[in-house]
Amino acid sequence: MKLFYGWVIVGAGMVIGCISMGTMMSLGVFLQPMSQSMGWSRAGISFAAVLNFLAMGFGSFFWGSLSDRFGTRAVVLAGGILLGIGLIAGSQATTLWQFQLLFGILVGLAAGSFYAPMTATVTRWFTANRSLAVALVSAGMGLGSVLIAPLSRWIISGYDWRVAMLVIGGLAWIVIIPTSLLVRRPPASPHAAGSSASVASAGHDFTMAQVIRTPQFAAIALTHFACCAAHSGPIFHMVSYAMDCGVASMAAATMFGVAGLASLSGRIACGLIADRVGAKRTLVTGLAVQALAVSLYLVTQGTTGFYALAALFGLSYGGVMPLYAILVREYFGARVMGTAFGAVAMVSTLGMAIGPWAGGWLFDTFGSYFWLYVGSFGIGIGAVAIAFSFRPPERQPVTLAVAGAA
Repeated sequence: MKLFYGWVIVGAGMVIGCISMGTMMSLGVFLQPMSQSMGWSRAGISFAAVLNFLAMGFGSFFWGSLSDRFGTRAVVLAGGILLGIGLIAGSQATTLWQFQLLFGILVGLAAGSFYAPMTATVTRWFTANRSLAVALVSAGMGLGSVLIAPLSRWIISGYDWRVAMLVIGGLAWIVIIPTSLLVRRPPASPHAAGSSASVASAGHDFTMAQVIRTPQFAAIALTHFACCAAHSGPIFHMVSYAMDCGVASMAAATMFGVAGLASLSGRIACGLIADRVGAKRTLVTGLAVQALAVSLYLVTQGTTGFYALAALFGLSYGGVMPLYAILVREYFGARVMGTAFGAVAMVSTLGMAIGPWAGGWLFDTFGSYFWLYVGSFGIGIGAVAIAFSFRPPERQPVTLAVAGAA
């Protein structure tokens, strides 16, 4: 039986996402050795992470738009080259501001070239099992922090932080550049087995001008923002809060890994569920569980309780992440999927950037994380309310049928 090439696209997306997001999210591993070696403040090094998310947000929209015009293969190839440049150049930085610009801007901008374009391409390849396919790509991105962070730590222990960053920069080139060549545009025929032939052939795709005028686009983007703002602070401060509650430092650190592994399971599970009951229902339920998990941090005690909560929290925040792309595809079609989802992702990364900073500010101001979890719970409930209001927009006829580029 011939393998449907869409699954090759999914595999390529998983590999590319694993390397790209893993390298960006591994900054926490470099924090202490860089601070000790260079004398830079941890706050200054951490600011590169804020720049990562901001640059990734802008890049998601920019690259997504380019993928609709020139195809995803060219965009991913360019992003892979840029990612390696940012990591290798960052490894040679001699001042803090150089590192912030090289790692924060270049790596973040490069990361934006993978998430929205690859997700958009996968949605174009699939009609059946579309939610599962997108969930698998999202799971690959989540797997990056599980694999790249330990690799970076191992190299740092044997050599130093510069060698480690240089090596993962080379790894990005070695893996992403050849893998990007596997990316193809989907078949034009609506009868190709398993393919998601362009809905534009039925005259139902939106243009980007039409997309941004719909309340549904604003609602999806705002929900994604609130979702990320609700979970980013608790994720970033998870280890510190557990230690403040008396959990041993090593146990607290492993809770981050438990949450990460649970998030991978959540992405796949919610993808399977969404294919059966729909993306909206799955998203509303997942957001409600996420808000509940955030609130439970206020009453959880003991190592066992924190481990269980980390698993529940990881399942919920990981599970909802692939669903926004599914909704964008279902509501607006394939024609401008890269641009539309890139714009939604750009808004969401602002929430990811705000959460960790807000959590630190609240702790410094009030001496505890109480208001972080109260605020995150409130924002999470707001995300549930907005998602519950989703209604498919009225389809707009178009005069030109455009097959989805890849």
